[in-house]
Amino acid sequence: MNDRVGGSPRRVGGYGRVTGEQEYVADIAAPDALHVKLVTLDCARARIVSIDTTDAERIPGVKFVMTPAYLPTPIPRFGPQFEDRPILAVGETRYHGEPVAAVAAETKDAAESAARLVKVEYEALPAVVTLAAALVDGAPLVQGPEVRPGDPLSTTNVLREHRVGWGEPEALEADKADLVIENVYDFPMVTQFAIEPHAFMAAPDGDGIVVWSTIQHPNWLQRVLSRILGLPLSKVRVLSPDPGGAFGGKQHAKYEPLVAMMALRAGRPVRLVLTLEETFQAVRRAAATIRVRTGFHSDGTFVFQDIAADYLIGAYADIADRVVGKGSYPGCGSYRVPAARILARSVLSHTTPSTAFRGFGAPQVNWAVESNIDAGAVALGIDPLELRLRNLARRGDPFIPFDTPADGDWEQAARRAAELIGWGTPLMPGRGRGIAFGIKSGPTTGLSYSTVRLLADGSVVVYAGTSDMGQGARTVLAQIAADELGAPLEWVTVVMGDTAVVPYDQQTSASRSTVLMGNSVLHACREIQARLQSMAARLYGVEESTIVVERGIVRVADLEVPIPDVLVRGLGRLGGELIGIGEMRKEADPEHPLGGSAAFFEFNCTAIEAEVDRETGDIAVIRHVTVSDVGKALNPLQVRMQDDGAAIMGLGHTLMEHYIYDDAGRIRNLGAIDYRIPTSMDLPLELVSDMIENEDGPGPYGSKGMSEGALIPVAAAVAAAVRDATGVVIRDLPLTPERVWAALRDRP
Repeated sequence: MNDRVGGSPRRVGGYGRVTGEQEYVADIAAPDALHVKLVTLDCARARIVSIDTTDAERIPGVKFVMTPAYLPTPIPRFGPQFEDRPILAVGETRYHGEPVAAVAAETKDAAESAARLVKVEYEALPAVVTLAAALVDGAPLVQGPEVRPGDPLSTTNVLREHRVGWGEPEALEADKADLVIENVYDFPMVTQFAIEPHAFMAAPDGDGIVVWSTIQHPNWLQRVLSRILGLPLSKVRVLSPDPGGAFGGKQHAKYEPLVAMMALRAGRPVRLVLTLEETFQAVRRAAATIRVRTGFHSDGTFVFQDIAADYLIGAYADIADRVVGKGSYPGCGSYRVPAARILARSVLSHTTPSTAFRGFGAPQVNWAVESNIDAGAVALGIDPLELRLRNLARRGDPFIPFDTPADGDWEQAARRAAELIGWGTPLMPGRGRGIAFGIKSGPTTGLSYSTVRLLADGSVVVYAGTSDMGQGARTVLAQIAADELGAPLEWVTVVMGDTAVVPYDQQTSASRSTVLMGNSVLHACREIQARLQSMAARLYGVEESTIVVERGIVRVADLEVPIPDVLVRGLGRLGGELIGIGEMRKEADPEHPLGGSAAFFEFNCTAIEAEVDRETGDIAVIRHVTVSDVGKALNPLQVRMQDDGAAIMGLGHTLMEHYIYDDAGRIRNLGAIDYRIPTSMDLPLELVSDMIENEDGPGPYGSKGMSEGALIPVAAAVAAAVRDATGVVIRDLPLTPERVWAALRDRP
């Protein structure tokens, strides 16, 4: 059946998304809610002298203006890694858009008018918005030592250093290799640009509080609010309707603590919906500068990789330092590298705090390492695909010596991508081809609970704490339950997004949902199947051990009975239901550099055919091929859709996307008009997605997580195609027409 595992049924919840029926946080009716508007300064860094709210509070409909004076002393701070982010700016703003106050009013217009009338006396201070400025001796400190007690790096803007390596140190010396390629690469600061802006609402709830948020991790937010508000977890309810896109930018708390405190002060609901421009000032991906030394033998095999990556993470850590550590950890790629040295640094700056973003730090390093590999192939006169295949890890290879061995036949994906792009066939004039491999470590820890109810008529309810941000988690979890319990897909209801109703889920990130929550739901269904086995033994008067229950069928001797038939007879006239509890756990490993080994790896091969207009520098992607190793596609259409989306997002940071700052640290291209993302006019003429299925993953039926891998190697593949077409090598992203045109003019 098409609605079971391995088919591509109509997407669960898809109709509401495309018709506008789905209710997002901003759509939730709350007639008595106060509207909140943030008060910010027109610079990145400033010392706050005073805040005068008198004129603002005279505006009809304004209830109050929240300033630091109304918050506990010291002002509570929060963050998933470091509790460094204050609810409102304390003494000094540290990035363009950081709120210094917030207005609560009866109408949105009143709140906006009042926000403009809040008088903030401040002294603008020098800001550091680039890596070079942040790292120079004597640079202004983004966070003072008082915020980082006991930190040996607290007198610098380096928040943390991550070091990984293996092999003999002397093997990294240049004289050990026949060829050493060393270059520096830049990766731009970009935004997630989810269609739904961030939105938050909070209301008193008896002796507790309820918070609505566009967040990916509702249980994590529940813990943050519990600590800040001094409430037990049972008194903090988080409602998180399916977000309209997230891409990592909605993982962790942003303005929920502020909105919650304003609701408690008001004694009624308050609502904050960010504009697109304000969302740009709330979340983004870390920019990076990466230096790579790659040592080769003359036959193209690797001698060493030496990587130094600096990530510009912004004013507060958020989850960015974890991005730096985890993203750089597999920096050598999917290859057998005898000796490696990786140093990655999280560098603070007076810029928007960076957060998780699809690929979680891997695209930055991959851009540099894969481009350097391409440079080595050219210098050695070896086909770039062939050089990669000579070094590619085979299944079971400990390519990162102290982590999960290679868990797929990755050469299959590479050869399939080469076949689809026509690798080695003649090209039209002005065109070139490039190919690159990408890899990302899956979740290193995990804990997902689920509850499944098989009702008296054979219909099913699944309770899961996963967030469906558009990736299709509802559909896949429903397919698993339908397949295991023999229900039509339309008879399965998936309940998500309410910490008072659904059981705990650690988080929705790292492409974990199919593997971790999927296994949890599978285990819950199997628990129900065990009870059906006992029920059938009673009904048919046979030994329980002779009965098999699987994939919707109860087998009793030579009989194959649909589960609903056994269920109805077994429950009898009183009716009732069968309930299964599922749990999937991946424990932490404190001895591991990341706190745990990879549950799986996402591997992708991307191949590009591009045409370059030498008069304008414009790049047209003629064919974009993406092939991922997915283990088992539980829903092939969704797999292709996720890879298509990741591929196009990768083209964004490759060809056009980047923040522009002025000398005062202000973002000059806020919003959709001045910040370019790919539109239908920028898409490849042909986009081809394919997958490799060997059922070798740890998820249900041999699946692996996916949807990030197809973004990771895009930039290196496009740049390689540009070099192949023109001979021009560019090491700074994005590859804008202006940058390509200038490089063509500078070429001898």
